[in-house]
Amino acid sequence: MLRYLLVGIGILIVIPVAWLAWWLLSPLFITMEVHEEFPLAHRAVVPDNMTMAEVEDAMAAAANLERPVDEAMPDSPGAAASQTEPQATLTGEFRDADAFHKGSGTATVYNLGPDAGHVLRLEDFRVTNGPDLRVLLANAPFPEGHSDLDDDGYVELDKLKGNVGSQNYDIPPDVSLADVHSVVIYCHPFRVLFSVATLEPPSG
Repeated sequence: MLRYLLVGIGILIVIPVAWLAWWLLSPLFITMEVHEEFPLAHRAVVPDNMTMAEVEDAMAAAANLERPVDEAMPDSPGAAASQTEPQATLTGEFRDADAFHKGSGTATVYNLGPDAGHVLRLEDFRVTNGPDLRVLLANAPFPEGHSDLDDDGYVELDKLKGNVGSQNYDIPPDVSLADVHSVVIYCHPFRVLFSVATLEPPSG
C-alpha cells in the first residue's frame, strides 16, 4: 500500500513540474508569426460609445464584405481635407539584448491623427521566443536589465502577439511620449530583457 501511495505522490509531483518545464522551455523551439496590416481605423473618428479597438474590429469586418453600389459616390472635398496621414513620431531598430536573446526589426510610434491616438508598430520583426513575453515602452533609452526599467519607469502595452512578423499595439492616451525612449521585449516570469529598440524622432 505504501508503495502505491508513494507512486501516486510521485505522479502528482511530476505532472505539474513537467507542465511548468514545457511552459518555460517550449517557446524556445516554437515560432509564432503574426502579420497585421497597418490599423484600418487610423483615419476614423471614434464615436463616444465606442473604443478604438471596437472601431478597428468593425472596419475589419466590413472590409471582408462585398457590397456592390451602382451609383457614383459624390466628392466630399471637406471630408478629404480633414483627413491626415499617420505621422511617425519616434522610431528605432531592435538590437540583441545579449548573446542568447536576439532581436531585429523596426519599432515605430505613429500619431494616427486627431481623436485616433498613437500606435506602436513593429515591422520586419523577429525576436528569440520565450515564455510570457511583454511589450514595454521604457523611459530609459538603453536599458540593460530589470533594474533600469524599475529606476526610470516603463509602461506595459500588451503581451507580445508573436515573435516574428509585423504587428500593432495601441498606446494608452495617458502615456507621455516625451518620456518614452525605448521599446523593450521583456520576459515577465524571469524579468529578462530579450531585445531593445532605442527610439528617436525620424530623420528627415
